[in-house]
Amino acid sequence: MFIGEYQHNMDSKGRVMIPSKFRDELGAVFYVTKGMENCLFIYEEEEWKALANKINAANQLSRKEARGFARLFYAGAINAELDKQGRILIPANLRNYAGIERETYILGVGNRIEIWSKENWDNYVNDDDLNYDNLTDKIMDLNI
Repeated sequence: MFIGEYQHNMDSKGRVMIPSKFRDELGAVFYVTKGMENCLFIYEEEEWKALANKINAANQLSRKEARGFARLFYAGAINAELDKQGRILIPANLRNYAGIERETYILGVGNRIEIWSKENWDNYVNDDDLNYDNLTDKIMDLNI
């Protein structure tokens, strides 16, 4: 399980360090794709396969929304590996989507890792509707 919040800078080649606590669980091959709220999602291989099975099962040709989600989710995805220094190369299209220029936040979010630009993360955590108390009230029906 991925947990924690880390700050790392992206280098001029588009590489960002993955926290050492995440590397072993992430494995040799993993997947990066566009996430919600303009961040990037990273899934280890088994979690990616499980998610892909769910998306593929829901991707009925008769449902426009399911087709659209599958297109956006898969088209933005890359198969990635860590280099010897524990970095990943984030392609320009994914950097642009997430607004990542230099400073990043790397979050452990249970079954995935998220990469945020500093600006997007700061805006997200400072949104009054998304404070911890308000969110807790809104998700009480999930039995957490």
